[in-house]
Amino acid sequence: MKPKLLSTLPGYTLAELRGDAFAGLTVAMVAIPLSLAIAIASGATPAAGLITAIVGGFLISLLGGSRVQIGGPTGAFIVVVYGVIAHHGYDGLVLATLMAGAILVIAGVLRAGSLVAYVPEPVVNGFTIGIAVIIGSSQLKDLLGLTAASVPADFLPKLAALWAARATFNPFAFAAGLAAMVLIVGLRRLYPRLPGLIVAMALVSGVVALLHLPVDSIGSRYGALPSHLPWPTLPVITLARLADLLPSALVIAFLAAIESLLSAMVADRMIGGRHRPNAEVMAQGWANIGAALFGGLPSTGAIARTATNVRAGGRTPVAGLVHAAGILLVMLVAAPLAGYLAMPAMAALLLLTAWNMSEPHKLMKYMRAPLLDRGLLLLTLVLTVLADLTVAIGVGVAAGLLLRSFQGRTGAEGWSEPDR
Repeated sequence: MKPKLLSTLPGYTLAELRGDAFAGLTVAMVAIPLSLAIAIASGATPAAGLITAIVGGFLISLLGGSRVQIGGPTGAFIVVVYGVIAHHGYDGLVLATLMAGAILVIAGVLRAGSLVAYVPEPVVNGFTIGIAVIIGSSQLKDLLGLTAASVPADFLPKLAALWAARATFNPFAFAAGLAAMVLIVGLRRLYPRLPGLIVAMALVSGVVALLHLPVDSIGSRYGALPSHLPWPTLPVITLARLADLLPSALVIAFLAAIESLLSAMVADRMIGGRHRPNAEVMAQGWANIGAALFGGLPSTGAIARTATNVRAGGRTPVAGLVHAAGILLVMLVAAPLAGYLAMPAMAALLLLTAWNMSEPHKLMKYMRAPLLDRGLLLLTLVLTVLADLTVAIGVGVAAGLLLRSFQGRTGAEGWSEPDR
C-alpha cells in the first residue's frame, strides 16, 4: 500500500515539476467555485468547501494510490451531507465524516479496495442519476431567485414549496444564472485550457455587483469568508452519537470509496497507468479524518477535476499537492473577492454539474441494456430520489450482487468522465 508519490519522486525532473505545477494551478481555479457551490448546496458554509479541498485534496495526493487523482468535496455527497446536517447539526456531520474516515482506513488495511469492481454498473448509474436529480432540484430556488421561508429536503415536498413560491420569481437572478450557464458551456468548448469556471463566475458576479442588481451573493447571505484555516478540533463524541451516526458514516465511506476508485480507473485509462486501490482507499480515510478535524466536508477523488488535471499536463501526485496549495493561497490573500460571487451563478454551476453527473450521452446505452439491468438502474434511481440514499444503496447493491452472481458480470469498466 505504498503511496504513488513515493514511487514517482525518484528520478523526478524539472520538466515534470513545471507540468505538474501548471496542471495543479489550473485545477485549483476549477476547484474553487465548485468547492464553494458544493458546500452551499450541502447546507454548510462556503468556507467548509475550501477547507475540504485544501486538507482533503492534499492528503489524497500525498497518500493516495493514483498518480493523478485530485481530491476534494464532490456533488455525490450533497444529498447525504444535507440530510446529516438537517438531522444532527454540523457537529454531527463532522463526527460522521470522522467515523467514515476511520472505516475507510480499516477497509484499506483489510485490502477491500478491489471490492468496488463487484458493484454493478446499473446501481452506480442509478444512484448517480438520482443524486443529480436531487442536486438539480435543490438549485432551482437560487436560480429563479425565489423567496421561501423554508424549503423541505424531501424531493416532492420541495417541488411543492418551490411552486408555492413562484410569485417571488426574480428575473435578474434568473438572467444572471442563465448567463453563467452560457458562459461556462461556451468557454469550456471554445477554450478548454482556460479556467472557464472562474472567468464565467467572475464576469457574471462582477456585472451583478457593478450594477447593484437585487441578487444575493455569498457575502450578502453568509458573510465574509475566513482568510486562514481553523485550528483542528474534535467533535463531541459519545457512544449514543456514534451509534446514531453510524448509518450516515457508512454511506459516506461507501460513496468516498466507490467515487475515488472509479475516478482512479478513469485516470488509469487516460494516462495508461495502474492505481493501487487499497492505498487509495486508505488515503480517502486519512483525508476524511483530516477534513473532519478542520471542520470540513466529506472528501473523495473527483472525476472531473482529475480529468482536468490530466488534460492540463499533470502526471504525478505533485500536481494534486500544488492544487491544494493554490487553493490555500487564494484563501489567504483573496478570500474577500469570493464574497461577491452571485448565488444564481453558483446555482447554474451546480445545475450543469448535475446534468453532467447524469451522463445524458449514455441514455441510449441504458435503453439498450438488458431488461434486468434497466430495472435495477430505475429501482436505485427512484429509491435515491423518493426514499433515502442509505436504502437506495443497500437495496440496489444487494439486488445487483444477487443478479450478478447469476450473470457473472460487473460494470466498473463502463465509466467515463462525468463532471462530479
